[in-house]
Amino acid sequence: MSLFSKLPQPAIEDSAHQPLAERMRPRTLDEFIGQEKLLGPGKPLRQQIENDSITSMLLWGPPGCGKTTLARMIARLTRSEFVAFSAVLAGIKEIKEVMAASEHKSHAGQRTIVFVDEVHRFNKAQQDAFLPYVEAGHITFIGATTENPSFEVISPLLSRTKVYVLEPLTTSQIVELLRRALADKEHGFGNENVAATDDVLFRIASFANGDARSAYNTLELSARSAKPAASGARTITRELLEDVLQRKLLRYDKAGEEHFNLISALHKSVRNSDPDAALYWLARMIESGEDALYLARRMVRMASEDIGLAEPGALAVTLAAKDAFDFLGAPEGHLALAQAAVYLALAPKSNAVYTSYGEVLDDVHKTEADPVPLHLRNAATGLMKNVGYGQGYKYAHDYDNKLTDMTCLPDNLADRTYYKPTDQGFEQRLRARLDEIRKLKSRGASDV
Repeated sequence: MSLFSKLPQPAIEDSAHQPLAERMRPRTLDEFIGQEKLLGPGKPLRQQIENDSITSMLLWGPPGCGKTTLARMIARLTRSEFVAFSAVLAGIKEIKEVMAASEHKSHAGQRTIVFVDEVHRFNKAQQDAFLPYVEAGHITFIGATTENPSFEVISPLLSRTKVYVLEPLTTSQIVELLRRALADKEHGFGNENVAATDDVLFRIASFANGDARSAYNTLELSARSAKPAASGARTITRELLEDVLQRKLLRYDKAGEEHFNLISALHKSVRNSDPDAALYWLARMIESGEDALYLARRMVRMASEDIGLAEPGALAVTLAAKDAFDFLGAPEGHLALAQAAVYLALAPKSNAVYTSYGEVLDDVHKTEADPVPLHLRNAATGLMKNVGYGQGYKYAHDYDNKLTDMTCLPDNLADRTYYKPTDQGFEQRLRARLDEIRKLKSRGASDV
């Protein structure tokens, strides 16, 4: 009898009674959805698996992104004994027994993959028990964690493993998984006549927040709750999904008119300096399942288009909100987006940069592309200097006001004025500074 058999093992269930999330685990790399940066064709981790040359690793990512599935797939596709530890069930005694057995197998030319789910729950002594066997190469260690390994895994073990960062699944990826579950006749609902519209699947995927397991659980509960029609078909309706999720499904079409209506309402509320309306439309979109990073990107655009240099900090605030959501995720990160929306709504407004850039683009497209004036060109060689490159250039730092009367636009646009600052917020100071610059330049080179 192998010592591995002494480990506490979960009871073997008939696959029909296993949760949908368990039944739908992919069996091959081609079935795996998501993590293309790690498992796409030609990527190092995929090559390690396909070449059966796996090294010790830590899989770090949010719940439901595929960490355990990937570890089991590695075990299935490589020629190794696979041992799974549970932080809840395994103690030091069990770990040491299995490590000793692994060492014996290693001497006999057999490899052992030890998988530790939720490795961050193992204390220092438990993690230490693996260390000498990882170091000696008697086991290939695979740990999975939702917590930052830098803080939760002891340094010696961390230094002997490669950390792979797994990303949360996108809404579209989860929708594809749900479609597979409905169609799969062996593991899913393919033989049970269960149906759901794309809108319902999108709602399930949106509320899962990147967690495939959560989406599968919602789909399974909804399917089991659906009442069969006379034909025996069971349809997961919006009303049924509302009951399952215990929340109202707001009208929304992520790729259609309602999506554009709502983002237009949010943008125009910010432009109109209405923080209450901005918060309302933001919340409507978030609760409807809109991608929060899309909302963050749109607010970055608002900061440049409608506020600009009237409040230069607006751009920094929106970028910080995006980073905060990346760091916190949902729902905590939604508050950072709300903070940015209120800030944008209350900030002084100016579209001067937006309109001036539009005028510049118009001239770029409609006027002759005159060459760069010679005095603005760098004379990198003697020949270039001899033909006039850099001749007449005035170095602003050599002048008292750090200004010269030198023209920097091409000759055909020399008299054009694009940027016209407003009197709003910080831009009022910029306007005063620009007026001062223009007055100094108008006096000629002798005065500037």
